[in-house]
Amino acid sequence: MAVVGCPMREFGHKNPFHHHSWDDCCSHWWKELQPTHSSNWSQCCLREMLRKALASVHVSNMKFASVLVLLFFCSTFKNTHGKSKPKPGCEYPPSQWCRSLEIAIECGVQKQCLELNATRPNSAVPRVEVTLYYESLCPGCRVFLTQQLFPTWAMLHDIMEVKLVPYGNAQELPSGNSPFTCEHGEPECHSNMIEACILHSVGLYSAFPVIDCMESAANVLAAAQPCLQLHVPSMTWDSVTTCVKGELGFKLMHENALKTNALSPAKTHVPWVTINKEYTGDFQDKAMSSLFNLVCKMYKGGKPPACTGAQKKLDRSLC
Repeated sequence: MAVVGCPMREFGHKNPFHHHSWDDCCSHWWKELQPTHSSNWSQCCLREMLRKALASVHVSNMKFASVLVLLFFCSTFKNTHGKSKPKPGCEYPPSQWCRSLEIAIECGVQKQCLELNATRPNSAVPRVEVTLYYESLCPGCRVFLTQQLFPTWAMLHDIMEVKLVPYGNAQELPSGNSPFTCEHGEPECHSNMIEACILHSVGLYSAFPVIDCMESAANVLAAAQPCLQLHVPSMTWDSVTTCVKGELGFKLMHENALKTNALSPAKTHVPWVTINKEYTGDFQDKAMSSLFNLVCKMYKGGKPPACTGAQKKLDRSLC
């Protein structure tokens, strides 16, 4: 198995064991580079192996087992030749630990994330698409988002895709300094735009916990900045205000207005929920009573353990 070289932009020089085996990789790192490049080269070995692992976990269980053996070899090799340095603190919430390889490494949960990926449903089967048309200060919207949609997505995000359209019963005016009016006043227009800007900037996976945090708070607007700092510390509040006060914020709201006004049948209330781009009264009723059960039933592939109630055996590490 050939080793892919570590990028120069990360480690400052080429990988001297570019064409060697994994054994040589770890051995060479420990004997020759460890004193001055311990952190860089240990992450090099793990990253290259994990990248191949993440790319192949859906291919076969045999490959997955082989990857775990490789991970075990490199980790034990290092431990048998000396004590490893303490891991850096993890600055991400548990919901994002498996979001990327880099975060998994930083938080020390590479193996657990690999096991989680190995049990995920077949990616070839379409996910259930749930789109919520809502407004940020509508009590019914807030209850559905925080008590139905977000918890269901947290458990079933492997088999469902969520789209959020913060606009609701707002109206777009032809001109004026405030081109939108909202059912619950200017604060709602402001918070709608904040949520739209965050969604645009970081995508739903990172934005959804922020929006859930905001909508769960007593004061949605006051919670926006601390919720962002908690769940997406890499995004600055200044970037949000720049979006809200600039042309981008109005552009995003205009796009949400077009999406909302294009609904067929036309919405008569919010929250308005579509399943796989389709609205029916039956879908709406089932989503409002138990969105979790509806998504599990609508998914055409093999049901994940959360839907079937089957227990999933994972590595149990104790502290």
